[in-house]
Amino acid sequence: MYGFAISTLIGVALGFMFGVGCALAVMYSIYMGGYREALRDMALAIKPKRWHEELAKVKKMEAKK
Repeated sequence: MYGFAISTLIGVALGFMFGVGCALAVMYSIYMGGYREALRDMALAIKPKRWHEELAKVKKMEAKK
Protein backbone atom coordinates (compact mmCIF):
# COMPACT_ATOMS: atom_id res chain seq x y z
CA MET A 1 0.00 0.00 0.00
CA TYR A 2 2.85 2.39 0.81
CA GLY A 3 4.45 1.92 -2.62
CA PHE A 4 1.16 2.60 -4.38
CA ALA A 5 0.64 5.85 -2.46
CA ILE A 6 4.11 7.15 -3.32
CA SER A 7 3.69 6.18 -6.98
CA THR A 8 0.33 7.90 -7.12
CA LEU A 9 1.69 11.04 -5.50
CA ILE A 10 4.63 11.20 -7.90
CA GLY A 11 2.34 10.58 -10.89
CA VAL A 12 -0.09 13.30 -9.87
CA ALA A 13 2.72 15.78 -9.16
CA LEU A 14 4.46 15.14 -12.48
CA GLY A 15 1.19 15.17 -14.39
CA PHE A 16 0.16 18.46 -12.84
CA MET A 17 3.55 20.09 -13.44
CA PHE A 18 3.83 18.95 -17.05
CA GLY A 19 0.18 19.71 -17.74
CA VAL A 20 0.36 23.27 -16.45
CA GLY A 21 3.77 23.84 -18.02
CA CYS A 22 2.60 22.67 -21.44
CA ALA A 23 -0.58 24.74 -21.22
CA LEU A 24 1.41 27.86 -20.38
CA ALA A 25 3.83 27.20 -23.24
CA VAL A 26 0.96 26.86 -25.71
CA MET A 27 -0.75 30.04 -24.47
CA TYR A 28 2.54 31.97 -24.67
CA SER A 29 3.22 30.83 -28.23
CA ILE A 30 -0.32 31.80 -29.31
CA TYR A 31 0.07 35.21 -27.63
CA MET A 32 3.45 35.89 -29.22
CA GLY A 33 2.22 34.79 -32.65
CA GLY A 34 -0.67 37.25 -32.45
CA TYR A 35 1.61 40.01 -31.22
CA ARG A 36 4.04 39.47 -34.11
CA GLU A 37 1.17 39.48 -36.61
CA ALA A 38 -0.16 42.74 -35.16
CA LEU A 39 3.25 44.37 -35.52
CA ARG A 40 3.52 43.07 -39.08
CA ASP A 41 0.09 44.55 -39.91
CA MET A 42 1.09 47.91 -38.43
CA ALA A 43 4.10 48.07 -40.76
CA LEU A 44 2.04 47.48 -43.93
CA ALA A 45 1.42 50.47 -46.17
CA ILE A 46 -2.10 49.26 -47.02
CA LYS A 47 -3.83 47.93 -43.94
CA PRO A 48 -5.96 44.75 -44.14
CA LYS A 49 -9.76 44.95 -43.83
CA ARG A 50 -9.68 43.30 -40.40
CA TRP A 51 -7.22 45.95 -39.14
CA HIS A 52 -9.71 48.71 -39.99
CA GLU A 53 -12.56 46.78 -38.34
CA GLU A 54 -10.61 46.28 -35.11
CA LEU A 55 -9.48 49.91 -35.10
CA ALA A 56 -13.11 51.01 -35.37
CA LYS A 57 -13.98 48.79 -32.37
CA VAL A 58 -11.15 50.30 -30.32
CA LYS A 59 -12.20 53.84 -31.20
CA LYS A 60 -15.79 53.02 -30.28
CA MET A 61 -14.70 51.68 -26.87
CA GLU A 62 -12.52 54.76 -26.29
CA ALA A 63 -15.47 57.03 -27.08
CA LYS A 64 -17.58 55.30 -24.42
CA LYS A 65 -15.05 56.14 -21.69
